[in-house]
Amino acid sequence: MTFMGNYPSSPPKCKFEPALFHPNVTISGTVCLSLLDEGKDWHPDITIKQLLFGIQQLLNDPNISDPANYEASRIYCKNREEYYRRVRAQAKAMTRK
Repeated sequence: MTFMGNYPSSPPKCKFEPALFHPNVTISGTVCLSLLDEGKDWHPDITIKQLLFGIQQLLNDPNISDPANYEASRIYCKNREEYYRRVRAQAKAMTRK
């Protein structure tokens, strides 16, 4: 999480480094969640705990109606087993580093 100088008026930027293979995480790693969007659901009284919980929920239950990574979204929708295989492979590769 990166907090800008105008936080909490603006939401923090949330990014996974390295990027996760997920329908709502861009290929550069940015988390796309309405709670993190000033034009959608962000408001200054949202706590960090609420943001982390929202990200956790999104990771477990992707929002396929608003994908940020179209390849991950397509695979998630068409072949769930392949999607989970790729996620597991990425997790294993990250733990080896």
